Amino acid sequence: MTIFTFVFKRFFRKKSNSLFLLVLPIGSVFLPTGEWPPMPLGFQYYPLLLLFIATRLGGIILEDRFNKTLLRVSVAPITHFQYLWQNLLAYTIILTTVNVAFILLGVLVHGDNLPSPLFLFIIYTAFSMTALGFSLAWYSIFRNKETATSVLGGVIILMGMLGGVMWPVEIMPSFIQRAVMLLPTYWVAEATTLVSYGATAKDLVLPLVIMFLFCIAFLLVGSRRRLS
Repeated sequence: MTIFTFVFKRFFRKKSNSLFLLVLPIGSVFLPTGEWPPMPLGFQYYPLLLLFIATRLGGIILEDRFNKTLLRVSVAPITHFQYLWQNLLAYTIILTTVNVAFILLGVLVHGDNLPSPLFLFIIYTAFSMTALGFSLAWYSIFRNKETATSVLGGVIILMGMLGGVMWPVEIMPSFIQRAVMLLPTYWVAEATTLVSYGATAKDLVLPLVIMFLFCIAFLLVGSRRRLS
């Protein structure tokens, strides 16, 4: 059994993980349409769910690190890079599947009130990779498992509030508006807001490129440490 296939078996072995993937996204779909942005609220808040799901997936690597699993893996004919990319590939497939199901269910529930499902899927897929990179980078900087997990929830909520996921960044002071552009949540919120107002593919290039750059930066930070 490869690491890639073992990730699926290991993650879905816990029933709580399966429920986590189903209950929260499905519940979000049924949130009503808001005044800002003019789209179902669940699709505005969904990036926060992606962050929570990604950090739950990334927790597998954290467990391997603290359980000394990687020390045992190191004696096998597999490199740290192979271990890492097979884990990340499995996580990406899981998140992409959740994104597809979320969008399809949203189309069924909201119909024409859901703006450009294809663009939303592209945005969520790009942010899924950014979220995975963020989780890897976050877990790599902590030596204490409890500290890493306990602080993380508050950090994600704070990123959502400052990044414009929960309310417009325009209501904040101008210096904060400039500072929050350094958060990946700002760019996913910007992209979804643009889509809600009928943006074209050209309008989404900048947010998508910046999310991709965030993803690369997070992966570089997270992968520099071997997590062993």
